[in-house]
Amino acid sequence: MAETAGGQQQGSPAVGAAGSAAAAPGAAGTEGSGAAGGAARVAGRKAAMRAAPRDRKLEKLGVYSSCKAEGSCKCNGWKSQNPPPTPPRTDQQTAAVNLQDPCRSCSHTLGDHVTHLENVSEEEMNRLLGIVLDVEYLYTCVHKEEDADTKQVYFSLFKLLRKSILQMGKPMLEAQDNPPFERPSIEQGVNNFVQYKFSHLPSKERQTIVELAKMFLNQINYWQLETPSQRRQRVPNEDAAGYKVNYTRWLCYCNVPQFCDSLPRYETTQIFGRTLLRSVFTVMRKQLLEQARQEKDKLPPEKRTLILTHFPKFLSMLEEEVYSHSSPIWSQDFLAGSTGGQLPIHTVISVPPVARPLYYSPSPVQVEIASCGSVSPARKIASVLDASTAGEKRKPSDPLSHEDTKRQRVVGDIPLELINEVMATIADPAAIPETNLLSAHSARDEAARLEERRGVIEFHVIGNSLNQKPNKRILMWLVGLQNVFSHQLPRMPKEYITRLVFDPKHKTLSLIKDGRVIGGICFRMFPSQGFTEIVFCAVTSNEQVKGYGTHLMNHLKEYHIKHEILNFLTYADEYAIGYFKKQGFSKDIKVPKVKYVGYIKDYEGATLMGCELNPSIPYTEFSVIIKKQKEIIKKLIERKQVQIRKVYPGLSCFKEGVRQIPIESIPGIRETGWKPMGKGQGKELKDPDQLYSTLKTILQQVKSHQNAWPFMEPVKKTEAPGYYQVIRFPMDLKTMSERLKSRYYTTRKLFMADMQRIFTNCREYNPPESEYYKCANLLEKFFYTKLKDAGLLEK
Repeated sequence: MAETAGGQQQGSPAVGAAGSAAAAPGAAGTEGSGAAGGAARVAGRKAAMRAAPRDRKLEKLGVYSSCKAEGSCKCNGWKSQNPPPTPPRTDQQTAAVNLQDPCRSCSHTLGDHVTHLENVSEEEMNRLLGIVLDVEYLYTCVHKEEDADTKQVYFSLFKLLRKSILQMGKPMLEAQDNPPFERPSIEQGVNNFVQYKFSHLPSKERQTIVELAKMFLNQINYWQLETPSQRRQRVPNEDAAGYKVNYTRWLCYCNVPQFCDSLPRYETTQIFGRTLLRSVFTVMRKQLLEQARQEKDKLPPEKRTLILTHFPKFLSMLEEEVYSHSSPIWSQDFLAGSTGGQLPIHTVISVPPVARPLYYSPSPVQVEIASCGSVSPARKIASVLDASTAGEKRKPSDPLSHEDTKRQRVVGDIPLELINEVMATIADPAAIPETNLLSAHSARDEAARLEERRGVIEFHVIGNSLNQKPNKRILMWLVGLQNVFSHQLPRMPKEYITRLVFDPKHKTLSLIKDGRVIGGICFRMFPSQGFTEIVFCAVTSNEQVKGYGTHLMNHLKEYHIKHEILNFLTYADEYAIGYFKKQGFSKDIKVPKVKYVGYIKDYEGATLMGCELNPSIPYTEFSVIIKKQKEIIKKLIERKQVQIRKVYPGLSCFKEGVRQIPIESIPGIRETGWKPMGKGQGKELKDPDQLYSTLKTILQQVKSHQNAWPFMEPVKKTEAPGYYQVIRFPMDLKTMSERLKSRYYTTRKLFMADMQRIFTNCREYNPPESEYYKCANLLEKFFYTKLKDAGLLEK
C-alpha cells in the first residue's frame, strides 16, 4: 500500500526492530514508548500506591471524591492548600497526611471528602486507587494526543472512570452494541481457514500451520491501528464512518485497557471480525514481511524457514479468503452438519496472552489439531483463489464428508497399523521418484505444483463486475488474459474473446507468474443446469510443456467441486482434443441434452466433450497420492518377499515311510497366501434345527456378556442425533433375536454378517477412546471364540 506524505507508514507492527510493542495511548512521538513500557509504568505506580499507608490512600481518593459535609457543598474533589510542584521534585520530603486539612476549594476538611471510605475494605480501596491512577494516566493522554478522534475517545474514557470513582462503581462502557461486534470473529475465521485449507496435512505439517496462525493472531492483538484521519488520507474513497466506529471500539475495548486495567479488556481477534481485518490486512501483511526480510539475520535458525518461506505463503492464502466476497470461512454455518444442526467447533488455535516478537516460540498451551468430522482431506483446496470471486469451501452438507469417507473394513484389507508402520519408513514422501505408473502429464503437474508451493506461480479466479468498484489489479489481469487468448487462439475473433473475458457472467481461472498472466481458463457456470461451459483454455507459448495446463484444469475442478457443479462441457477443436482427453474429458456426454441445449455456445468444426468430476478426488494432489500409494505397496511387497524368501528345512518325513501329508502342514505354505479349500470358514451345519439351536445358544451367550449392554436394542435417535445419517444399515441384538425366531438365518454366514455389522457400526460411529468402541472389540472377540467352540469357525 502507499505511504503517506513524509514516508510514514500507516499502522504499526506489533513488534518493531527490536521487538517493541505497539505504542501506548498518548505516547505518540515519544522515544521508546511501547505497550510493555506504558503498562509497566502504570503497574509500577499502582503497586507503590497499594503499599502506601491508609491515610495516603485516603488523600489520593479524596482528590476525586465529592464533599460529604453537611449542607449543599458542590465540591467534587479535595484540593490541597499546598499542591506539589509540577513536575514533582524527587528530593522533596513527603508531608504527613492530616484528615483535618482544609480543601482549597470549599474549605471543608479532607475527612469530609472521604467519610464514605471509612468502612471500605482494603481490597475495595485498592480497586478505587487503580481507577484513580488510570484517570491520571488518561488525563496526560488527552493533553498529549494530537489526533482529534483519539483525543475525544480518551476524554470520554477519562470522564467514565472519573464518574466510577465518585459513585464507587465499576466502569461500564455505555454503547449500543457490546462485544463481540461481528461474528464469526477474526480468531474463529482463522480457525476456519486452517481447517478449510490445511485439514488434509499430516500432523507435523498441520502443527506448523497452527504456529503460523497463532503468530498472525498475536500480531493483530497488538497491532496499532491508524487513526481515521490518517486512513482518510490514504484511502479517501473508503467507508470512513464505518472505520471510525471500529477504531473507537478498538480503543475502548482493546487498546486503552492494555494500560488502564480498570477497564474491561478484550482481544481484538475475539470481538472483531472480517470488516476490521479487511481494513488492516494489506498494510499489516506488507509491513510484517518487510520487517521479516530486514531482520532475517536476527531470526533464530529454527524460525527462519518458518517466517521467510511459510509465513508469506500463509498470508497470501489468507488474504484471498479475507477479501473474497464468498469465502466460506466467514460463514457462521461453516461447520454445520448435513442435517442442519450445528456441530461443535474445534478450536485449532488459541491466541497467546501477551505480545511477542514475530519469531516467538508458540506457547506451551495445548493446541487441538482439528480433524473435524465436517472437513475431509478430499475437500482440500491447494489453490490461492481470487479476492473477487473465489474461495468458497464446500459446505459440510456436500456429498463427501468425513463420515461418508469412512467405510467398513473388508476381509483382506491391509491393517491400518501396518500402513502407518510402512508410512513411517518413507522418510520423504514428496521425494518419491517418478515411476511409469504415472503418465507424462502427471509428472509435469507435479512440477507446477512445486512451483506453486514456492510462490513462483499463483492461481486466481477473477471476473469483471458491474456492481463493485473496479479493481485495478484484476482489470490488468483480465487484459492480460485477453492478450493470451488472442495470441494462442488466432482463429477466434479478438472482439469475441474480449467480450467474453470481460462479461460479468463469465469467470476466468488465471495463472500468474512474476506478476503477469501466462495462462487461464475462461468459463461460465450454469448452477441450475448442473454444468459449466469451458470457453477458452490457453497457456502462453513460451510457458507450455511445464504442466501448467494440467494444474490449471485441476484447480478448476476443485473450484467447481466446492460449488457443487460436477460436470464440464466444452467444444474442442482438433488441436485441443488431445489435451482435454488427458484431463478426463470424453465424447460420451453425461449431461442430459435437454440440460445444455440452448445454454452453451456452438462452434463449427469443433467436438463437444464432457468431463464428470468426482467429489472424492483432491485433483491438485492426485498424482502425489498415487505415488504415495504405490510406494506403500512397494514396501509391503518388499516385506512379503522377505518373509517368502525365508528358507525352511526340507521334509524328512517321507524317508520315514510316510506316504502323504496334509498340504497345510508344509512349512511356509501358508505364508505364500495359500488357504485350504473348503475349510477356510469352518463347517456349515446342514440340519436347520441343529443350526437354529447352535445359533440360539451363541446369541444367548453374547447377550449375557458383560459388554453387550450397548447393543441390546436399536439406537434411539434422541440418544444419538445423526446416527442414522452415518449408519445406513443398523443392527442390534434384539433385531437378531427376532430374525432368529423367524428362521431368517438359513446359514451361519447370514448370522455372522449381522453380528459383525453391530461391531462395525459401533466403531464407525464412535471414537476409539469411547466406552462403546471398547465394548464392541471385547464382545467381538468373545463372539468369535464361541463360534470356534461351536465348530462354526476354524480354530
